[in-house]
Amino acid sequence: MSFAKPPVYIEEILGRSDQGITRPFLCRGDDEALYYVKGSAANRRSLICEWMAGTLASGFGLNVPPFEIAFVPDGLADLHPEGRDLGSGPVFASQVAHNLNEILFVQAGRVPRNVRRDVIAFDWWVRNADRSLTATGGNPNLLWDAATSNLVVIDHNQAFDNDFDAKAFLATHIFQAEFDALSSDLMLMAQYSTRMKATLDLWDYAWGCVPDEWLYHDDEQTIPIDFDPIASAALLARCYDQDLWRLP
Repeated sequence: MSFAKPPVYIEEILGRSDQGITRPFLCRGDDEALYYVKGSAANRRSLICEWMAGTLASGFGLNVPPFEIAFVPDGLADLHPEGRDLGSGPVFASQVAHNLNEILFVQAGRVPRNVRRDVIAFDWWVRNADRSLTATGGNPNLLWDAATSNLVVIDHNQAFDNDFDAKAFLATHIFQAEFDALSSDLMLMAQYSTRMKATLDLWDYAWGCVPDEWLYHDDEQTIPIDFDPIASAALLARCYDQDLWRLP
């Protein structure tokens, strides 16, 4: 594994979130930053998706909180009653975005149109259906600062969905209203295609950072997970074809 900078080590477990399926742990790193950390309770495929899609999202221009492949030292998890769900070794750690709340359905239209289009274009590209919000509810995984009109994009653990349902995606995505205009504008499609191609340059770097531990279900590294990097890279290569915007 290669890092552009020294990895962050988790020094303190401060608590655990009550939200989200994996209920990430609130931790402090040796850089003094606060992180939401996902470890053993999150399956290892989801950790890879967080890292790979998060890296692409950041390169694509989405406002993603800084994140790391951090490390939990042996014994630290024993200090927390639910520490077994964190475990030790490499974990996914996303810096806490302070004083922000999950966006509400009535606020979706206040997000700048270019940002709305960026989010749905990216989610469509990486097949991330975990951004749903309609008048009846949902889980957008977006944080909103109404004072500054600042949208923060979090959670990519369900990207590269092998069972992606395009019709359900377009019916429930928080920014579904932008898709028809986006997918019928040749100039916009070309602009997004150019950005996606440039973003794909990050793939090899990101994959090279994935810890060996995440590639297997078991600590003995005998049972591989079901993440296929070649198939996922081929999925992203749809950006070279205008068929990217058509329903499968």
